[in-house]
Amino acid sequence: MTELGPDTWPPAPIKTERLVLRESEAEDRPAFIELFSSPEVGTYVGGARPREELDRAMPEVPGRRPGFFVIDLDGAMIGMVTLDPHGSDRPGHVRPEAGETALGYMLLPEAWGHGYAAEACAAALDWFADTLPGERVVVCTQTANDRALRLAAKLGFTEVERFEEFGAEQWFGVWSGATRPS
Repeated sequence: MTELGPDTWPPAPIKTERLVLRESEAEDRPAFIELFSSPEVGTYVGGARPREELDRAMPEVPGRRPGFFVIDLDGAMIGMVTLDPHGSDRPGHVRPEAGETALGYMLLPEAWGHGYAAEACAAALDWFADTLPGERVVVCTQTANDRALRLAAKLGFTEVERFEEFGAEQWFGVWSGATRPS
């Protein structure tokens, strides 16, 4: 797997019909604290973290790394999309040597139900396919997370396997980039 690095990161902001995917900025810090402390957001990702802990531990500019996009709507952060290496220590792989990139995303609850996750993830996948042609992207979510399963299908991910992790059944799928999301 080719990883995102100095020659591919950071990209110019990615503009969609309603959103901008961009690098994190210091002004996004309060939205990150809101995102990670939200009980609704934490339902399928290990729970909400205490605000005080986040305020102490979070860097001035959170998420400043290759593969990390802020989802911006009208100049304000509403969530994030990530494209990270899927480690060989994690269950679920398409290739025996691991080497896949994992798609992740989180949005503030007030941004749910408007199609922003689909729009942002599709733009990130298109960018990734253009930047690293032929590289596979995987996604893993709890089978109990109906919204995430519907989004995975809409984006063109196909199920590879299911397994237990973090005390819950997980759905693991792959997107080859051959079929671009609409």
